[in-house]
Amino acid sequence: MSNSKLYVGNMAFATTESDLRDAFSQFGTVSDVYVAMDKFTGRARGFAFVTMGTPEEAKLAIEKLHGQALGGRTLTVNEARPKEEGAPRSFGGGERRSGGFGGGDRGSRGGFGGGDRGSRGGFGGGDRGDRRY
Repeated sequence: MSNSKLYVGNMAFATTESDLRDAFSQFGTVSDVYVAMDKFTGRARGFAFVTMGTPEEAKLAIEKLHGQALGGRTLTVNEARPKEEGAPRSFGGGERRSGGFGGGDRGSRGGFGGGDRGSRGGFGGGDRGDRRY
């Protein structure tokens, strides 16, 4: 193992930086702890990164803490992988084919910009027919 940074997953949302520091310091020097927080709710997201003093200490922490309970949850502890640069990120999945803000392929159901302006439309699109306003 050449990395001293660890990924800690499946954490209880109430687990704090101090809880992690206490648990991991049993196996060596903890030089950094980062608990991922949700930027909208301010609540922990259930995972963290812990950096140990040496790769050997990190390996020992994995051996001793992976699969162990902390805060009522069984922890997943692995060597952290480097962040993939330039990798596409998905926010909700799949291709947008119809509807939505941009109108999808503009041929079916519309959306904000409005489909083909002759079918169902969205805001500002579609066939308004004989509706009375």
